[in-house]
Amino acid sequence: VKWAYNVALTRFHEVWQPERAKLIAPMADMLNHSAEPNCEITFDYEGNCNVVALYDIAPGSPLTISLGDPTNPTPIFAQYGFLPTDCATIFCKAMHLDPQIKELGYEFNELLFQTQTGEIAPKVWDIFLYAILQNNDPGSAQQFGMACQNNDEGTKEQYHGEYFTYTLEALKQHVYSILSDAENLTMKAQSYDINSHPRVPVIVAHNQLVSQTFTMTAALLEQMG
Repeated sequence: VKWAYNVALTRFHEVWQPERAKLIAPMADMLNHSAEPNCEITFDYEGNCNVVALYDIAPGSPLTISLGDPTNPTPIFAQYGFLPTDCATIFCKAMHLDPQIKELGYEFNELLFQTQTGEIAPKVWDIFLYAILQNNDPGSAQQFGMACQNNDEGTKEQYHGEYFTYTLEALKQHVYSILSDAENLTMKAQSYDINSHPRVPVIVAHNQLVSQTFTMTAALLEQMG
């Protein structure tokens, strides 16, 4: 039963027209994930599955599809049980700021850390500063929020300069908190019997990716002050 459940969970393709459904098609369900896929899967209204090339594919090349947002490997890992090896970024993990993210109209794939350098996307700074202003100066928060929504970089830069020390400290606290969580979760995972928990190596690999990325981010933040 577990095997059948996992097969269904990891191989379905979700469609929304003419109604929402989760479908599995033989052969098409075996296509692997890529951050730069060369195919996509579509279903017509009769339920027929079509695999369509997105561009000319060289003979002998593997056919690949996208199983999720290539900017963040965590949801792919959670659902499909593997860790993409070609991810250049990871979500900043600031789920505690979800209300601020929504209010500013930002998307998760804009709130990233670079996995090779730890570099922080500019909009990550925005959401942390926005939360600080909301808690301390609602009027300024409103003005800053409008600047973010209107892409008013001049006003944003002015606020970031004025409150840089506070935003930097908030980001440091967040990054070190995630590093602590990743370490604790890794230790917990490694305490399990791998024979009864075969996904342990993948879980550890995911946590190590988070730790390595956030460690680099922490180093960059420390250099700033």
